[in-house]
Formats: sequence, C-alpha cells, structure tokens
Amino acid sequence: MLTIYSAEHARHDPKVEMADGALVPAVEIPARAEMVLRFVRDADLGPIEAPDPLDRALVEAVHTPDYVAFLEGFWQRWLDAGRDPHAHDTFPFVWPTRGLRRIAPRHLDGLMGRYSFDAGTPMGPGTWAAAASSAAVAQTGARRLLAHGDPVFALCRPPGHHAMADAYGGYCFLNNAAIAAETLRQGGLERVAILDVDYHHGNGTQAIFEARSDVLFVSIHADPMDEYPYFLGHADETGSGPGAGYTRNLPLAFGTAWPAYSRALDDALGTVADFAPDALVLSLGMDTFHADPISKFALEEADFPRLGAQLAAGKWPTLFVFEGGYAVDALGRNTLGVLQGFEGGG
Repeated sequence: MLTIYSAEHARHDPKVEMADGALVPAVEIPARAEMVLRFVRDADLGPIEAPDPLDRALVEAVHTPDYVAFLEGFWQRWLDAGRDPHAHDTFPFVWPTRGLRRIAPRHLDGLMGRYSFDAGTPMGPGTWAAAASSAAVAQTGARRLLAHGDPVFALCRPPGHHAMADAYGGYCFLNNAAIAAETLRQGGLERVAILDVDYHHGNGTQAIFEARSDVLFVSIHADPMDEYPYFLGHADETGSGPGAGYTRNLPLAFGTAWPAYSRALDDALGTVADFAPDALVLSLGMDTFHADPISKFALEEADFPRLGAQLAAGKWPTLFVFEGGYAVDALGRNTLGVLQGFEGGG
C-alpha cells in the first residue's frame, strides 16, 4: 500500500492544550505521525512518497477563502500585534455565540474567535505550514487513488475531520478527508463516500457535506450527548436540502468494545453499499483503543486487523486519511494493524 507523508507536519508542535478547565500537556504532537511512519516503514508496507504541491483551489472548494487566508496569515498578524514571538500555543477566548454577529473584526483576538469553535486547539508559528502539508498529503493520496485504484494511506497530521468550512477546532485546521473527497469528485468520480471511524464525531466533515447528495457521510463515534464535539453527530441528523438522507450517524456508548463496534461497522458499511460509491474515503481515527488517554471506547490491539478486514469487504477503491489517536506507544502498531488487515481482507 502506498503511503503519502510529509515531515512538514512537525512544524505544528504544541506543548499545551486546554482540557478539563486547565492547561495540560498537548496530546496532538509530532510523535504521533512519526510513530506511525516508523511502523509503516519497518513493516515494508509499500512505497512512501512526499505529497505534490498543495492545490489551493481545491482547499477553497471546501473552505471559505477568508478562513484559509486567516490561517495562512495568522502568525504574521500575531507578530504585527506585538505578541510573544516565542509563543508555541495561542488560544481564542471569545466567540460569536448565542445570536452574536459572525463578523470578522480587525482585532486578532476577535478573528481567532470568529474562525474557531473551541479553546482546546493551540496555534503556533508553524501551524499553517503543517496544516497545508497535511491537506497536500490528502490531495495527493486522492490523486494517486484516481490514477491507479489501489488503496492509499494518507498519513495526515494535523488531523482534519473537525475543521469546518470556516472554523478550526478539535486539533483540526483544514479538513483533509473533505478535501480528498472533493479532489475525487473534481477528478471525475460521481459518488464518493466518507466513513469516519474516529472515536469523536467528524462534525466538520458532516457540516461541509450535509446539503450535498454526491458525497455520503457516515460516522461511528461516541455519543455526543456525553462526548466532544457535543453539538453534532446525533442519530437524527440525516442531511438537509438536496443532501437529505446522505448523512448517517451511529453514536455509541462509553465502554463500547469490539462486538458492538463490529455490528455498528456492519451497519455503516451497509449504508455505504446502498450508496454504491465510486470510492471510499476512510477517516481513520485510532482513538477507539482502550488505552487512549482522551477516549472511552474499549477496542483491543487484536481488533484493529479485524476492523481493516471488515472494511475491505466492500472492495471499493479506498483512501485512508489519518485522523486522531493519542496513545502514542501503541499508535503505530494499531494503525498498521488496520492497514494490513485491509490488505489481507481484500
């Protein structure tokens, strides 16, 4: 299996994040991707390629141009405002909620609130470079899939599935899975399915495609009544307008282990099969692992090859887009388990 990877991800290197009302050590760190890359390389999974240059037009087909420009220019604005040039981790503190106008103020703090939806996603001097490289990895993976049809692993970092058209959050800045799906659509495919197996709901991906019928979004995740991102991902959300019926959410309870997860996955894959996609984008979150520090599912190491084999049964051309997963010591082994299980199950 071909892997696309960029070392530029390490330029986003947060030290702390906001969680449980306090600043705590960051969990979305460069070691995540580096661990996965090590296992992919040591297992000789297949060739590893650098991404092609970022196609900004594809990014702006998913994200609003003003939001992209904010991300790109953020650090220079920070310096121009006389802020600490050595800062690693910057956070918004005010948001246009409860009916407040969603304008773009001139002041940096107002802009940070306008273009974010949580206080737990730090930005620093290398965030744009890393996010742009992550999006380029996803775009390139989609183009390789279009070219030859064989499965591709886009080793993206930072992750992307929480990023909305005009807002960052959940450690995500550009929505890699959405950009990949748009790349496949503009590359000539009529129907693309996105299946998100991250522990957390892909609220950004859902919001981007909720009114479209050419991209199906299906997600298996922790129940948002109890878990981040709380405000999307409920079972009664099925899309809107032309996209009605093209969103499906399967929220699960804390403590979900393989038997219940496997049944939900079968259900999700049935929905994908009914859609009959030309390709599948798999948002591969690995935080369903029982030892993940910020998650509450109970999958074991042996379950991840089973997950990969179950995914392979549909035989769709598949692009894996790396998302969450924060148990760094086990992350490479578990991710490799999915990819090898998929190859063996196909």
